[in-house]
Amino acid sequence: MDRMDKQRAHPHPGGPDLAAVAKLLADGTRAAFCLALLDGRAWTATELARHAGVAPSTATEHLHALVRGNLLAEERQGRHRYVRLAGPHVAELVESLAAMAPGHAPAPRSLSAVGRRQALAHARTCYDHLAGTVGVAITDAMIERELLDLEHGLALTSAGATWLEQLGVTVPTGTRRPAVRSCLDWTERRPHLAGAVGGALCRHAFDTGWITRVGTTRAVAVTSLGREALRGDLGLSDELLSRK
Repeated sequence: MDRMDKQRAHPHPGGPDLAAVAKLLADGTRAAFCLALLDGRAWTATELARHAGVAPSTATEHLHALVRGNLLAEERQGRHRYVRLAGPHVAELVESLAAMAPGHAPAPRSLSAVGRRQALAHARTCYDHLAGTVGVAITDAMIERELLDLEHGLALTSAGATWLEQLGVTVPTGTRRPAVRSCLDWTERRPHLAGAVGGALCRHAFDTGWITRVGTTRAVAVTSLGREALRGDLGLSDELLSRK
């Protein structure tokens, strides 16, 4: 083994252990759990086991590993144990990795499965912000209207802050979460808006009835109110906002 190979095999002491995080997500069952938890909800081990098609004991073992690795957080209510993603930073990591993953998922075998996949690709939540075709289109429109700036990385402009205030969008302050972050969309392979602003805008869209959930999935549908608002504020077309 030459010197360079030895350096790869033995990372510099004191540096971040990226291999440990990669190992956690290298297992298909654990990865499936993290993808399911992108909906922002807390799930039980039984629900996740059923979702991934594994035994409850297997699910519990994997969940312990993800909690120890700080990718998931555990909550207890009485005798019930729930897990959720440890925070938006984990959701953005999972979404970005999904965008880089090869598209090897099997084709849906039923019309309902095709519909679910199309709905997720069109508009969905990524933890607490909007993703999919609609999420990326909103981000693009905000950049075009100089509500967001790309010159030194994605940032909210003064015009963007004024626009949010006029809409009645309240962005939490005093937290460690960045105001604006770019999150790579796994279906569009382009960035959508995350961070505190992305979360607040998504919350506003739910509260005002611009979007509504599709069943129990992460998919959302843009309502007539949402189409009117997004057409007027950001110039998005009804054709783009309406899923075929």
